[in-house]
Amino acid sequence: RRPAHEHPPQTPPTARFTGRLWAGVLVALGGALGALAVYARRSGRPRAFSALDEPEVRGEDDAGKRNAGGPLRRGVAGHQEQAVPNLLQKLGQNTAGVLSASLLAMNGLMPPVAYGVVQEAPPPIVLTAEERSTVKLFKENTPSVVYVTNLATVGTLNSDFMLNLTEIPRGAGSGFVWDTKGHIVTNYHVIQGASDLKITTIDQSAYRAKVIGFDEDKDVAVLEVTDKEAIGKLRPVKAGTCRGLLVGQTVLAIGNPFGLDHTLTQGIISGLGRVITAENGRPITGVIQTDAAINPGNSGGPLLDSAGNVIGINSAILDPTGQGSSSGVGFAIPIDIVRSVVDQLLQYGRVLRPVLGITIAPDATLQSLREEGVLVLDVPAGSPADLAGLRKSERDEETGRLILGDIIIELEGRKISNSTDLFTAVDDFKPGDKVSLTVIRAQGYSDKPTKLKLQVTLGERPSDTMKR
Repeated sequence: RRPAHEHPPQTPPTARFTGRLWAGVLVALGGALGALAVYARRSGRPRAFSALDEPEVRGEDDAGKRNAGGPLRRGVAGHQEQAVPNLLQKLGQNTAGVLSASLLAMNGLMPPVAYGVVQEAPPPIVLTAEERSTVKLFKENTPSVVYVTNLATVGTLNSDFMLNLTEIPRGAGSGFVWDTKGHIVTNYHVIQGASDLKITTIDQSAYRAKVIGFDEDKDVAVLEVTDKEAIGKLRPVKAGTCRGLLVGQTVLAIGNPFGLDHTLTQGIISGLGRVITAENGRPITGVIQTDAAINPGNSGGPLLDSAGNVIGINSAILDPTGQGSSSGVGFAIPIDIVRSVVDQLLQYGRVLRPVLGITIAPDATLQSLREEGVLVLDVPAGSPADLAGLRKSERDEETGRLILGDIIIELEGRKISNSTDLFTAVDDFKPGDKVSLTVIRAQGYSDKPTKLKLQVTLGERPSDTMKR
């Protein structure tokens, strides 16, 4: 295919002898004949030229010697005699040539010729300092961004009732290179339910990838590419930090929205400390809000600051229409959370997530009672909460009335108003840490609600939900 800017070869036009062409020929002949006529009349040329041919030039030292009297012609008259016809001849030739070329060009028989016109080169593109910085940032970071395709294996029956297994794209998103060992970071929801995964680099090379691990609570997953050729060309990003971010500072998002590879959008940080919910219902705190356009396919791509440091993973958008398009409100998971998850997945193959070991009631349960806190529904035997003495909700055997369990209102002095507060507070600790819980023990176990303090040693969340 020929590039859009390249013109197709021009076919020489067929000669068209129009009236304008005949007029041009006659003008050219007339000019040539006029030049020849000058030569023919050299001996009897008009008197008007005699003043040019016979100037009276006398020497300065002959002022008193009038007897010499005659004009001095040594070579002067002969030179003038030849100059005028030559001038007219050249004028006639040039005029005829210009008129002929112009008329030929008008009839499409030759390209137009510009006499004395210098073609100037197009002016260079002038960029501002900010534009140059943005262009440089994009060029430096696009090799670090990949296109992630989620492949699902589907079985179909052929005409012989044999089962054919076919891989079809189930979903797609973005990812970015974490290190020089072939590790790719993306969102968990991008690779969820995949039978196989494929990544595509900026040069359109495609490679198979496998899942190292994921954290569904934080919507983070780590992939690995084992192809040596791919590892050699992958360029890691520069991971920054979320500490010190300010609302209003410039951010840029790189990804593959709607399958359009390596697209750059720009905006600002619109808000900090937002809370979004992962697909399993767990809260993700400290989220960055931005107005940089984030669309389907951007998920898993990097959010960069103006220095090119990754400060988050583009993860979600606020979509009131339900059409899956950007509304100017996008969210990115902070890079500090991502780093913690990735480091644990690469080191342990799972995320060491602390737990209390309880089942909690929906927030609406206490809200209907106009109470704040988290209601404990169940306490499995042998769990950290059971060992600490937390009590579950149960029904009275005699009356059948529901007796509410403990209501958690504080953890290490932090107020707990709902389940999001509780999950956020627990995530700040590690398995094995001892924390102080303040609970309200409901009626049924005592005459009136009582506020109690309990010490709980946090356990580790089972790893089967953290790793494939």
